[in-house]
Amino acid sequence: MTRKELAQNIFKACHITGEFKLRSGATSHEYFDKYRFEAQPQILAAVAEHMKSMIPSGTEVIAGLEMGGIPLVTALSLATGIPAAFVRKKAKDYGTCLFAEGSEIKGKKVCIIEDVITSGGQVILSTKDLREAGAQVEHVICAILREPKSEALLAKENLKLHPLFTGDELKNSI
Repeated sequence: MTRKELAQNIFKACHITGEFKLRSGATSHEYFDKYRFEAQPQILAAVAEHMKSMIPSGTEVIAGLEMGGIPLVTALSLATGIPAAFVRKKAKDYGTCLFAEGSEIKGKKVCIIEDVITSGGQVILSTKDLREAGAQVEHVICAILREPKSEALLAKENLKLHPLFTGDELKNSI
């Protein structure tokens, strides 16, 4: 699937209009419902195929953020052979009681994988948790960058953002 075809397919699958409260608390009249494209095997596989070249050299673990980053990191792990970690918003209070499951992250170069970034708030919180657990985190890859201003906020946290698409790119693909 070409990049343009992928953009069109993602937009058709997940762009919806209405009134939506965003994680940041803001209200929007459009929304990218990432689960709608992540649930489509052909689109998800194509996203992973296009994203795999974006993973920085030397990355030892790719870490998907709960919940939308999980399908993406799984598809990317399958496409690249790079081990995956699954990052919760908070540690569970049973079993292993970990916030990051799967591959070991301590002392590893970890690249965060996220679905849609608007404010970057959850990426910043998860980066803090990963770093406190000993991960070396410098890069974030997302499928859709909804709000370009978040790039500067992530840069303040010493994170380089690599979006596959911006929201405007998706809108302009149709």
